[in-house]
Amino acid sequence: MPSAKKRTRSYDPAKTRAAVLAQLGHVRHAVDRLTPEQLALPTRLEGWTVRELAAHIGMAVSAVGRALEPDEPARQDAVLLDWPFATSANAAAIDDVTRRLAQDRPDLGAFLAEVERDLTAQLDSHPGTRLLATNVGALPLADYLVTRAVELVVHTDDLNAAVPGLDVPQDRHALAAATRLLADALAVKAPGGSTEVRIPPYAVVQCVQGPRHTRGTPPNVVETDPLTWIRLACGRTVWRDAVAQAKVSASGERADLEGLLPVLA
Repeated sequence: MPSAKKRTRSYDPAKTRAAVLAQLGHVRHAVDRLTPEQLALPTRLEGWTVRELAAHIGMAVSAVGRALEPDEPARQDAVLLDWPFATSANAAAIDDVTRRLAQDRPDLGAFLAEVERDLTAQLDSHPGTRLLATNVGALPLADYLVTRAVELVVHTDDLNAAVPGLDVPQDRHALAAATRLLADALAVKAPGGSTEVRIPPYAVVQCVQGPRHTRGTPPNVVETDPLTWIRLACGRTVWRDAVAQAKVSASGERADLEGLLPVLA
């Protein structure tokens, strides 16, 4: 895992809470309208139908409650930027639980409504400073909630890709948080100052070793939109395809990020 030595960006806890609940609400309303045929559609996540994907979204959000159940850790021993590099550690277990949830909770709209009620109550009952034992170590609740925004944004995009015409909206603050965390993770993975990655209107980061840019137009510039960046960072889109489709502009000899993607591991 890369060392997250860079100072972690700060996120407004109130905005993060509102964004997570808003995005979960968007997903819940959309899932509640899906037909059995739509729930059976394949997704771009290997082996999962829309039913499994919706169940996984609920599971990802309810992880907050599961992390609150044990006693509070004595001290924080992880930072938010550790999370992107540990997301696949429990992939087999996550797949198993997701499939069981999809089978055991046939009314996914009701399941997500329950998850939403539980999360609201949990956030009302615990301060953002409350430490949670997560898969990367002890993190404050407010930081862990940022990771739930990432999960919701990524999987909302997966839902939209799987169901033609679904068009679940992306909450602006959730999209911003996901964009920024994944951009900062790239800067941790490839530290340096020779390449500027621009994802307007949410993030600009410097990365990649080489001559450091100090003023004027950087010699190496990558620019893309937030959803394309998230798809690249999470392995939903391949770099060369995004460049070929003009979804990404890349100029300079150190502007090829193909070997650094995806960011999530």
